[in-house]
Amino acid sequence: MASPQLLQQLLSFLRTHPELLVSVFCFLLLRRLSRGRGSGDHDCRLPTNWPVAGMIPGVLVNMERLHEWSTDLLRRTGCTFVFKGPWLNTVDVLITCDPANMRHVFTSNFPNYPKGAEFAKIFDVLGNGIFNADMESWSFQRKKAHLVMSGPKFRAFVEASTKEKLEKGLVPVLGHLADKGEVFNLQDVFLRLTFDTTYNFVFGVDPASLAVNFPTDPFAKAMDEVEEILFYRHVIPRAWLKLQKWLNIGDHRHMRAAQGTIDQCIAHIISARRESKNTTAAGAATDDILSAYLDSRDEFDGSDAAFYKFLRDSTLNFMVAGRDTTSSALTWFFWSLAQNPHVEKMILQELRSLAPRNPSFPTSAELRDMVYLHAALCESLRLFPPVPFEHKAPDGGDMGKDCLEFKPERWISSSGKLRYEPSYKFPAFNSGPRTCLGRDLAFTQMKAVVAAVVTNFRFEVAQGFVVKPRLSIILHMRNGLKVRVRKRDS
Repeated sequence: MASPQLLQQLLSFLRTHPELLVSVFCFLLLRRLSRGRGSGDHDCRLPTNWPVAGMIPGVLVNMERLHEWSTDLLRRTGCTFVFKGPWLNTVDVLITCDPANMRHVFTSNFPNYPKGAEFAKIFDVLGNGIFNADMESWSFQRKKAHLVMSGPKFRAFVEASTKEKLEKGLVPVLGHLADKGEVFNLQDVFLRLTFDTTYNFVFGVDPASLAVNFPTDPFAKAMDEVEEILFYRHVIPRAWLKLQKWLNIGDHRHMRAAQGTIDQCIAHIISARRESKNTTAAGAATDDILSAYLDSRDEFDGSDAAFYKFLRDSTLNFMVAGRDTTSSALTWFFWSLAQNPHVEKMILQELRSLAPRNPSFPTSAELRDMVYLHAALCESLRLFPPVPFEHKAPDGGDMGKDCLEFKPERWISSSGKLRYEPSYKFPAFNSGPRTCLGRDLAFTQMKAVVAAVVTNFRFEVAQGFVVKPRLSIILHMRNGLKVRVRKRDS
């Protein structure tokens, strides 16, 4: 039984945070009512601004279809909506997908819209990395990351290691699965692929999670857990989060465990890399991001402990940026191809035409010339942005009445060249000064993956399988993408 002192502390906490009780009551009431509705009878009304609890109960009721509900909400409100949070928390949020508003926030008035302290609290696991940083800290990290990622040595390293991973990892694994003929989760395959490649880009080591036995990697598993918890932090009342932290229960406890795993893995990598650099002969330098940052210790004004924290935060931010967004984009892209076989046929024709010697592994120059493949990737990113709640394409806009259709041709001009769209209209890689530094590398990597897969295999979505988005900060599929893979005839 709980001690009288603990019960007294709990009652005191609830007295100072009454919105918690109201939110829970509204949630239970509306949850019960929602069970009476048919699965196809979705609530299309605007959310009610409840006393004390604000609009949080409406979010909780629609949690299972939050992406669709948010899209419907923005469509009915003219692309901009003020979400009223719990009254006592004074957390009101302006939600918009209007290109004019996005340009104002992300570009024209960028200095006036920092990430802020609230964002840093939600994403505290990322520390003071580039995603959370503002002002001078962000500027320093941005310049440092740009210097490393734009260098020819790093780009050559990325291209070479990606090709090796495709040849020795992805293609053999898909070949093995094709021979078995069983249904498998393609999303898991792409998550393993991008985890291995990003890990290699950042730390200079291949963790080899993409293998026929599908081994479990504690770092990757912890990242999955963290991302799901971060999503719920956006919609759960702050008082409930404080209670979880106070009692060390629920998501807070899971977050601490996952963060502990991540910190332990990164600490081991940094320690091993420092040791290897001390014993490595001159001239045997590696080209990964961690090595480049370790070589720049003299540029960092701070203690060794502060520099280690900088390394930890920076490398974790790079891992999140490289692994999850690319795997999400690839998963939705191949699902789109399965729904639009004529697009796959056009891509295959382009690969064989522009890379006749080896269409499975085109050179970087050949990949740059593939207009239709690039357009198809852009179209998939438009419809399924990896970070959907920061990157929402406008409803229709310049894309026309067929904006919900998958049409790569909309990205190609009458002259056969790629059609340019400003980032505030197509913010799949963010917009303004915070535009993703790895945009070009991501496109190159995705094109290389598509070439290796499309020329050798074709996918069939499992019969009766229904695709639904997962509740996470990254637009993953809730139950993965269940497919069979067949070897393509020559």
